[in-house]
Amino acid sequence: MLKDLRINNSLTGKKELFEPIHAPFVGMYVCGPTVYSDVHLGNVRTFVSFDVIFRYLKHLGYKVRYVRNITDVGHLVNDADSGEDKIAKKAKLENIEPMEVVQRYTQDFHMVMDKFNALPPSIEPSATGHILEQIELIEVLIEKGLAYEVKGSVYFDVKAYQKDHDYGKLSGRKIEDLLSNTRTLDGQDDKRDSVDFALWKSAEGTDHIMRWNSPWGEGFPGWHLECTVMGTKYLGKTFDIHGGGMDLKFPHHECELAQSVGAHGEDPVKYWLHTNMLTVNGQKMSKSLGNSFLPHELFSGDHELLDRPYSPMTVRFFMLQSHYASTLDFSNDALFAAQKGYRKLINGLKTLRKIEVTDETAEPNEKAISQINQICDNCYRAMNDDFNTALAIGHLFNLLKKINNVYIQNLSIAEIGKDTFERMKETYESFVLDVLGLKEETNVDVDELMDIVIKEYAEAKADKNYDKVDALRSSLKEQGIMLKDMKTGIDWAYEE
Repeated sequence: MLKDLRINNSLTGKKELFEPIHAPFVGMYVCGPTVYSDVHLGNVRTFVSFDVIFRYLKHLGYKVRYVRNITDVGHLVNDADSGEDKIAKKAKLENIEPMEVVQRYTQDFHMVMDKFNALPPSIEPSATGHILEQIELIEVLIEKGLAYEVKGSVYFDVKAYQKDHDYGKLSGRKIEDLLSNTRTLDGQDDKRDSVDFALWKSAEGTDHIMRWNSPWGEGFPGWHLECTVMGTKYLGKTFDIHGGGMDLKFPHHECELAQSVGAHGEDPVKYWLHTNMLTVNGQKMSKSLGNSFLPHELFSGDHELLDRPYSPMTVRFFMLQSHYASTLDFSNDALFAAQKGYRKLINGLKTLRKIEVTDETAEPNEKAISQINQICDNCYRAMNDDFNTALAIGHLFNLLKKINNVYIQNLSIAEIGKDTFERMKETYESFVLDVLGLKEETNVDVDELMDIVIKEYAEAKADKNYDKVDALRSSLKEQGIMLKDMKTGIDWAYEE
């Protein structure tokens, strides 16, 4: 199965055989959040998608170093080279330190990722922790004639780069079109060309509160530069996978690629992967349209477009029902259907745990054995087809039918053999839990559950069914719960 994995490479536009540069080691970099506000669902989808990719590569036996950064400086409003830093702007609005903003929303991001059961990356570097390395890379680009300094700011010279390289080869943009379609923006007068982008921005004469010393004066790094530096530092000048949302393909990833090629003379990444956008009832998700959700709004149901709350695992399952590179449309009907699908898979895990393997023998059911092995193979074929979780889930439901047949004894373990049963069990459990990253959610209200038990207990007492009374007390005691008979009624408490 290792040799069968194929990935749709954004750089070539083709589905290619996955061959790591230094197998079995795999280096994967994913652009992390800019921590100035609550993480939005578009970001969540990207991170959940790459969490599954991380999980599946590890499942196949690869030793993966997964790097996902925290952008805590340099990302300006509108993703441009002018204007305010998003974090600094938030800090000014709330009259707090920028690092307070960073701390708050980094913690929020981690909590949200934990709710969605996403594994932490191997390394989570921050942009502010790598200022020196960014300055060093800028100096290399200046020395090679691919960057220039103006009034304390440094810009990447796209035309100079274009003489020997292809700026636009990742995004498909043509430099001629970019030049003709780019309007002059405030703060861009210092650039030689409008397509040039900032490597370092001067903070002199501004009220920019996030600034560092550099050979060109006080300033702060450009957004694109940060990821180039952190990817190179932890994964090398060339690594296997670089991922992010489709909205980052241009200009962010295009600029990353150009910086790396300009500095090191080789493409930084073998396979580029991009997730697609979210829509709501067929419309693009955006704050201006009032149809965007924050994760906590989905969990609580507190949004005018939601008719009920949806649990984190329901939302995760919903996201995985669509291929990461396809558009994903949110609707109440789709989320409700996902809730049913998720619970069905989890009930399958419960069913598997109840099936007892015996030493009984019977004539082999070759047809059933072949079908089960075929479905198990199909789970891998689906994931090996560019991590197609949607197809994999469909095959897991087919495998669940076989599991249920064994459970209700329409098909015996003796007929399919212990090896086939164990393969079915291992495939189902590992794909649901380890690859798709789903887990059982316990949404049981303990108080309501105990009300039911207390009612049973009271009826048993009234009927003088003392055997049942004792049995209920004993069973609850084993769970650390005691019943209290009082003049005012029956209550319960945790055993002390």
